[in-house]
Amino acid sequence: MTRTPRLVVLAVATVLVGGATLSGRQSPSAATTPVPGRSVVATTLGIVAASQPLAARAGVQILERGGNAIDAAIAANATIGLMEPTGNGIGGDLFILYYEAKTGTVHGLNASGWAPSGLTPEFLAAKGISKMPQRGIYSVTVPGVVAGWDAMRAKFGTKPFAELLAPAIHYAENGFPLSEVIAGGWARSAKMHSEHPNSKKTYLVDGVRAPRAGEVFKNPDLAGSLRRIAERGRDGYYTGPTAEAILTISKEQGGTFTAADLAEYQPEWVMPVKTDYRGWNVYEIGPNTQGIAALMMLNLMERFPLGEYGFHSPNGLHVMIEAKKLAYADMLRYVGDPRFSAIPTAAMLDKARAADRADLIVPDRAACQVQPGRLSGVTDAQGHDTIYMSVVDKDGNIVSLIQSNYSGFGSGLVPPGTGFMLQNRGGLFALEKGETKIGFGIMGGWNQGQAHAQFVSNIVDHGLTIQQALEAGRFTKGTFEGCDVDIEASVPEVTRAALTARGHLLEVAAPRSGGFGFGQAVMNGPGGVHFGASEPRHDGAAIPQAPAVFESVKR
Repeated sequence: MTRTPRLVVLAVATVLVGGATLSGRQSPSAATTPVPGRSVVATTLGIVAASQPLAARAGVQILERGGNAIDAAIAANATIGLMEPTGNGIGGDLFILYYEAKTGTVHGLNASGWAPSGLTPEFLAAKGISKMPQRGIYSVTVPGVVAGWDAMRAKFGTKPFAELLAPAIHYAENGFPLSEVIAGGWARSAKMHSEHPNSKKTYLVDGVRAPRAGEVFKNPDLAGSLRRIAERGRDGYYTGPTAEAILTISKEQGGTFTAADLAEYQPEWVMPVKTDYRGWNVYEIGPNTQGIAALMMLNLMERFPLGEYGFHSPNGLHVMIEAKKLAYADMLRYVGDPRFSAIPTAAMLDKARAADRADLIVPDRAACQVQPGRLSGVTDAQGHDTIYMSVVDKDGNIVSLIQSNYSGFGSGLVPPGTGFMLQNRGGLFALEKGETKIGFGIMGGWNQGQAHAQFVSNIVDHGLTIQQALEAGRFTKGTFEGCDVDIEASVPEVTRAALTARGHLLEVAAPRSGGFGFGQAVMNGPGGVHFGASEPRHDGAAIPQAPAVFESVKR
């Protein structure tokens, strides 16, 4: 069957593996050290860090029942798909990087679905469509998440789907109280939900309004969809009633989905791409994702002494902003679906090339226009809302997971009776050195790669803890031209003034404004101690596994 190329996707995951001490580097001076709003969580057992505490707790319950990091990640992901449908769910895609402790190997899984076979440029042109729609059936690709769970469980998991999905099914049937940040995003999508009866029934209270923070929300239709997966595995999704519902909404909306598009889909275990940053190996999921942009940023940043510049220094932030522009220009031109395009991965990550590109960074002036570098014999490749979670188990296995509907709930279409939104995707992983291993990720559209590079620099160049590195003020640039940059108010005013003097056009954002992504992190430290951190920008938490202290208590 002919397949349409997958476009550049906006999801990557990350793990760090570092030095023999907690920080592995000299600590920054007290004058520059950011004061975190919460402490790092520490335990000798497992930790699940997620943007919704009840979902994190669902993963911890699996750890406490003897499951491993893969099992816990599936359980937490299924639960957060119910609780944070603004960013993910079983109508979306999945990407993981998995650090296997016993072998020291990093595995990558790309479960981003293909476009339906009939969705061709010619088909869209015949309907007068010259640009990819951002909503509706023509923005929908095959959801990959359930197939991704199946691949994870088959290769590394220990628990059956019936057990892994039990927490999500319970909350879908009995309800859960909505958390604050998620409620805000839900309310902003109420108009979209009101435009189709299936969406209105699923996501609006009495078909009128979004549920409010603290209000108990139930989704019995989603419970039914999850039960079919619990009973039949991936076949409970890609065949049978759920698949038929997807075909029904596709036909209703004039789409091209066939039963074979769903039944034949398979995710891919892939070799992560990597670079070395000051002695740390940094891994990302490769094309068709934007992960390579973070690695290219790091290769450019490595040419400058960011540690000497200091944390949140004008020189350091200027270099990182300019590195983002250069790396993303290359990513936008050359990254596509590797099954349909020859992606010059090795050339893009070449250190000598990075040195030449770094020479384009002018120390005292922002560049408002940058061009992709020329790669001999290469033609252009074809080619945001997301959740991130990380899990470490008692044995030190780490799952770094991103799951996404792509943008703001997704396509706007709910297959009848299923309780989930179809995605609209059509429209870092490991630092390795010694004992310390960190699994982290920061979601948020084009923000992901640049946020990952900033996190790595915070750890490697400035010696921050994982909680400090997550909380530290960030910049983000969502555009590919111009000198505009969004920056958080927690970056010192004197630094912002110096950047403005160099030509950066800063838009200063208040704390918890939502534009800089949401991240989680877990870490294996020395002596068998594990650490967890969670964003204060979201509702989440890093929740530790409890020891079996009650097993010997007489009942």
